[in-house]
Amino acid sequence: MRALAAEDDPRIASDPSDALTAAGFRVEVTGDGEDAWFLGDTEAYDLVVLDLGLPGMDGLAVLKRWRANGRAMPVLVLTARGTWQERVEGIEAGADDDLPKPFRMEELVARARALVHRSGGHSGALQEAGALSLDTNRMRVAVRGVPVQVTALEYRLLAYLMQNRERPVPPTELLEHLYGDDDAREANALEAVIARLRRKLGRGVIGTRRGFGSFLETA
Repeated sequence: MRALAAEDDPRIASDPSDALTAAGFRVEVTGDGEDAWFLGDTEAYDLVVLDLGLPGMDGLAVLKRWRANGRAMPVLVLTARGTWQERVEGIEAGADDDLPKPFRMEELVARARALVHRSGGHSGALQEAGALSLDTNRMRVAVRGVPVQVTALEYRLLAYLMQNRERPVPPTELLEHLYGDDDAREANALEAVIARLRRKLGRGVIGTRRGFGSFLETA
């Protein structure tokens, strides 16, 4: 899962970023409202954690512009004071959830996972597609009930395919969600990850539709 954390205070931004990374997200951080708007408007994110008090362009303006442009990614708004007026403004601007400061990292991660689950049509932490099951709370993978050990990168790939289980995911889209800007985004690296997973998971779990992309088998 790919997430954007927009928070202008680096000391505050580091904790949510670390917590979400530990929960299986690939997190990008920005502390500027204009930059946050541009990234959210041009890049594909599975989740945005948005502070309302951003410099350059405040969080409400950023969110309104995203929604006006048809950007529908889940947005969790962070409010500084937690007043009901500020929370209402965030929801009316298009936020999917809000979290007043200060907050526990466990609650942030729980809310983030719930938003991603709902956006993908899942109702809970246990997600299934054919023989594969993912426990997103514990970040565990099983095939026909048998646990399988996977790396963090392999888990992120499976989680993204599960989130988009109704369609084949193109290689370029998978690369965007798996690797950061400083990492090599090469097709052969992605193929190597998928090949390792196929060896671990066995046949009939990850399929490929030539010219379209990879998908999870549902039968």
